Amino acid sequence: MTGALEHIRILDLSRVLAGPYCTMILGDLGAEVIKVEAPGGSDDTRKWGPPFQSGVSAYYICANRNKKSITVDLKSEAGIQTIKSLVKDADVIIHNFKTGTMERFGLDYDVLQEINPGIVFCSITGFGETGPYQQIPGYDFIIQAMSGIMSITGDETSGPQKLGVAITDILTGLYACIGIQGALLERTQSGKGQKLDISLYDSAVSALVNIGSNYLMSGKIPTRLGNTHANIVPYQTFQTSDGEMVIAVGNDTQFAALCRIVNKPELSKDERFRTNPDRVANRELITTLLQEQFLLQTTAHWQAECESNNIPCGPIQNMEQVVNDPQLQARKMFVGMDHPTAGSIQMVGSPLKLSRTPVSYRQPPPEAGAHNEEVLGEKPNID
Repeated sequence: MTGALEHIRILDLSRVLAGPYCTMILGDLGAEVIKVEAPGGSDDTRKWGPPFQSGVSAYYICANRNKKSITVDLKSEAGIQTIKSLVKDADVIIHNFKTGTMERFGLDYDVLQEINPGIVFCSITGFGETGPYQQIPGYDFIIQAMSGIMSITGDETSGPQKLGVAITDILTGLYACIGIQGALLERTQSGKGQKLDISLYDSAVSALVNIGSNYLMSGKIPTRLGNTHANIVPYQTFQTSDGEMVIAVGNDTQFAALCRIVNKPELSKDERFRTNPDRVANRELITTLLQEQFLLQTTAHWQAECESNNIPCGPIQNMEQVVNDPQLQARKMFVGMDHPTAGSIQMVGSPLKLSRTPVSYRQPPPEAGAHNEEVLGEKPNID
């Protein structure tokens, strides 16, 4: 079996998370990914930590497997010529330099498509290459703040909260991955490449989904609802006698079943709670009534009851519990590789399960310049 993208070659000039996450996905799918850094290594995440394992950053490891690494000085004419030479045989080039940087290098899309008309050129920036913010550098935390995500995360007492992961970087990486594959598919018909202009800001705003739609329809600025849902009740966390869990009731039939298992069947017939809009209107009251019942039993008890009655639910798990979850173990969501410096490393695996062309884990996150000789014919200069 071969990878779905085995025939694709990617030059990855990106660093940190959005771009590297995108190219790691493409690499998992079989693409040859050549990570390009300045001599000595210029991906900041190499130094982000702790934790480190034998000097190798856990952060860097999370987004850089299945790549080769070369070091090129883009401030030199020789370095620019190296990239131009590599573009001839590449399918994709991706970067996340500030708007205008690739033009200053003489490596903008107009130049590179003259060398290779089929090149798919993907630019990832904070705010995009057009508009009044195009020159402002964008970082995940700033984008979470500006996009509205923080304004709806947290509760009335917490104030605005960021998500626990760099979600706008991840979303942008995914959108870039989708766009690149779309452009490669279109190229099979036209024979031509194209430029992708992907921004963190656009990606974050697109992820507002129902919250964005709620505002556009009603004109009402959404508030922070903590662990509750803007449009569905009950769809939230509840305390049990020994912890917390999430109940996600998606329709009135599920609500009636929930009322039965908490020994309050009359609630599903109460006009205040009979339909989901009724429950949204009386959110505080129905939540209080249900919470009183959930405190009477353990999380395991309620999980078993909910599952046997087809009510979506789940315990709130910490990372130790996640890693040891038998479902994730069965799905092979944690994988090991041997790293030349760090030794045996563990990584979160790919969620992509393809029947004929499964993902593979071929190359550990590389040391800077480890593949100079293979790719450029130069001896590696690993720092």
